[in-house]
Amino acid sequence: MKHTYLFFTALLTIIVSSCTEHPDKSQEAQEKASRKIYTTTAKVKTSSKEILLTGKVTTDPDRTIHYLPLSNGVVTKTYFVLGEKVSKDQVLLDFKSNELSALQAEQISLHGEFTLAQRDLKTAESMYNDQIISEKELIESQNKVRQLQASLARIDADMSVYGSSLENGVFSIKAPTGGYIIAKSASGGSTVTTEGAPLFSIANLDQVWVMANVYTSNIANISEGTSVEITSVAYPDQVFHGKISHLAQVFDSEDKSLKARIILDNPDLKLKPEMSVIVKVQQEMTENYVSVPSDALIFDDNKYFVVVKNEEALSIREVTPASQNHKQAYLSEGLNQGEEVVIKHQLLIYSGLKEI
Repeated sequence: MKHTYLFFTALLTIIVSSCTEHPDKSQEAQEKASRKIYTTTAKVKTSSKEILLTGKVTTDPDRTIHYLPLSNGVVTKTYFVLGEKVSKDQVLLDFKSNELSALQAEQISLHGEFTLAQRDLKTAESMYNDQIISEKELIESQNKVRQLQASLARIDADMSVYGSSLENGVFSIKAPTGGYIIAKSASGGSTVTTEGAPLFSIANLDQVWVMANVYTSNIANISEGTSVEITSVAYPDQVFHGKISHLAQVFDSEDKSLKARIILDNPDLKLKPEMSVIVKVQQEMTENYVSVPSDALIFDDNKYFVVVKNEEALSIREVTPASQNHKQAYLSEGLNQGEEVVIKHQLLIYSGLKEI
C-alpha cells in the first residue's frame, strides 16, 4: 500500500509539472491521470433514503434478575454453567458463611426457647384454672410466648432469604426465577462479599431489547414509532421487524450517541444478549435524492466534494449531502443520476487535480 501511494504521488507530481510547462496539454494530463490512476468507480443512482444504525441485543431489565450475595462467605460448589436454562427453585450453588452460621445458631436457640415457653404457658394456664397463680402471671407467660414467636418468625424470614440450610453453616442458593444464565461470577472455592459482583444473572429471553446508536447526523430522521429492519451476521438472510419504542433524550457518555430501544419477541431465541446487529431505518422519499457510496465523499475546507469521471477525464465536483450512513451518502445537490464517481484512491486524485 505504501509503494502504491508513493507511485501515485510521484505520478501526479509529474502531471502537475508537465501542465505548468505546457498549459495546452492540461487536458492530455487529465486523460492520462484518468487512465492510470483511477481504479474503481461507482454510478450515481436514485434510491430510497435509508439510515443504517449499529446496535446490540440486550435483555429486558424487567425480565432479568442479578443475584447479589447477602453476606460474606465462600462458594463451596456450583451446579450451573453460563448459558444454561434453569427452573425456578433449582439449586444453583452451595454457600458457606460465618455470618449465616451465627444466624443459624440464633435460630436454633430461639426454637428451643419458644418450645420451652409454650410448655410453661400450658402449665401456667392449668395453674390459673386451679387458682394457684394470678392472672398477671398468666399474662406474663402469654406475652413471653408472643415475643419469642415474633423473634422466631423474623429470623426464619431472614434465613429463607439466604437459602435452604444444609449443615455446618452451608446454605443452598436456589434460582429465584426461571430463565437462562447470562452472567456468572461464582465458582467453587471463590470468596464473595456483599460489595462484589452478582453471583449470577438470570434472564427471560422470550423478549429482548435492541439498543441502537443514533448519532448527531441522524437525530432529525429518527423518532419514536419509526419502523425498522434488523439484521445480523449470524442470520444474514433473516430480517427482524420492529419499531422504535423509546428514544433517549440524553447522550450516552461513552459513545456520544442517543440510544433507541426496539422491543422484539424472541420465541426461537435467535437473538442473543450482546449480539451486534444492524438497524435499517427506511424513510419515504419527500425530495429527489441521488446516492453514492459514502467512500466517494471528500471533506475539505468545510465542504464536500467527489471526483467525477466523464469519459476519460476526471474533475472535482462540490456536492451537498442530505444524510449518510457508513455505506451510502444521499445528495440533494451536485450530481445527476448516471454519472460516475471515483471510490478508490479518490483522495490522492483529488489532491492532484486541485494542483492542475
